[in-house]
Order: sequence, then C-alpha cells, then structure tokens
Amino acid sequence: MSAFCYWEDDTLVLNILGRPRAKKTKIGKVIGKQLEIHVAENPVRGKATAHLVKFLAGEFDVAESAITVVFGVYNVNKQLRIAAPKRLLSVIPPQQSA
Repeated sequence: MSAFCYWEDDTLVLNILGRPRAKKTKIGKVIGKQLEIHVAENPVRGKATAHLVKFLAGEFDVAESAITVVFGVYNVNKQLRIAAPKRLLSVIPPQQSA
C-alpha cells in the first residue's frame, strides 16, 4: 500500500510519524507513507503515544478504546487502527462503498 492510510471495512489504518516535544499537539503534513503529527508531550514510557491517542480520539470523534496502536508505542513510527471514525481529517479519503 503506497498511501499513509487505508480502510479495512469500517476501520481506518493510519501510519504516523510522531514528532514529540512539540509546543502544540497538531496534525502536520503527509510525508511519504506517513502522516506527521506533532505531539506536545515528552517521549517517556509511552506518554507521547498515550497523548497522541487521546488527541486523535477527539479528532476522529471516537472513544480512546476505539484506537489500537498496532506498533510503535515507544517509537516515532506508528501504525494505528481507528474503529468506525465518526469524523475524518481533511487529508484522509472517505471510506469507499462496496
């Protein structure tokens, strides 16, 4: 898959490049096969990833429990699965109907 995200039924799979220690948590730009996200938290024992999940839960209008970190809890390269997002970021294509 060449894109930074894709759909598996109603689940959005998202590849992320985390940028910890940012002044503000915000969505960045698409860099290759990843979506850059600036995180206002230090990368200590998964705190930045936990902060990222909480932020994205608000952005996608889902519960934090609807977001699964597939890999990258302690790394800047992450993959997340977001179950049935109610809202999408402008850079994410809508789910295709079957």
